[in-house]
Amino acid sequence: MTLFTKIVRGEIPSYKCAENEEFYAFLDINPVTQGHTLVVPKREVDYFFDLTDEEIGRMMVFCKKVAAAIKSVFPCVKVGVAVMGLDVNHAHVHLAPLQSEIDMDFGKKKLSLSQDEMAAIASRILHAFESKA
Repeated sequence: MTLFTKIVRGEIPSYKCAENEEFYAFLDINPVTQGHTLVVPKREVDYFFDLTDEEIGRMMVFCKKVAAAIKSVFPCVKVGVAVMGLDVNHAHVHLAPLQSEIDMDFGKKKLSLSQDEMAAIASRILHAFESKA
């Protein structure tokens, strides 16, 4: 069982930003920008491209809705999208508000936000997501 499966099941706490029957979005605890969100399928799949074509399509539509919520909370030029999957063996998509491409540099020092800041950010994104649903 992966770390992300435990988060989806509520066995490990997370800062939930959005959810539907198939996908779960939560704040990255080592964010590259404020609002950096991870989207995972609830079904445990190691590699993004092991998802079915239909699942990838539905996941991207879900990501699009989460990205719109992020952009409404963090005015930015665009919301960047990255799929890497090397740290956790559970398919996931990174969404991060961008002012420039350097904002999505995963090699740079990560932000250090308090639990209160993380909770407030997640709450704002979740509210924006739910208000557009």
